[in-house]
Amino acid sequence: MKIPKEIINGFLIFVGIAVFFALMELLNLSHLFYLRLLNVLFIFYGVNRTLKMNLAEGKNGFVTNAISATVTSFTGVVISIVALIMYSYAKGGDTYVTSLSQAFMFGGEPSVMAYSVSLLFEGSASCIIVTLMMMLLWNNKYAAD
Repeated sequence: MKIPKEIINGFLIFVGIAVFFALMELLNLSHLFYLRLLNVLFIFYGVNRTLKMNLAEGKNGFVTNAISATVTSFTGVVISIVALIMYSYAKGGDTYVTSLSQAFMFGGEPSVMAYSVSLLFEGSASCIIVTLMMMLLWNNKYAAD
């Protein structure tokens, strides 16, 4: 059974984000919320890699590549959020998330699940934006539908 490239590249997005956040934690930079915004670069990398692989395979339909890019980015974001939920509970649950939300201007005292759902919405928006941007970048490579 061959694993689809969207899942592989989504997993690479997750690995990049996980290593980035672990490095931020190790260097004691996790309180700098603007560094957290750089995780979108890993989404760009994974989506771009998927689109390159599709073109190399001769898949140049705009809609099919847009769907492939979206699946890649959502896979990375969903795996990352599941990992964050597990990590949050390992680090103290709601208490840990409260410390995260203070640095990220979340407001209130969110639970792990409330924080994760809000990150899912934010991640979904970034997935759509990244997919649209990459499709515009690669637009001249696709055949007209």
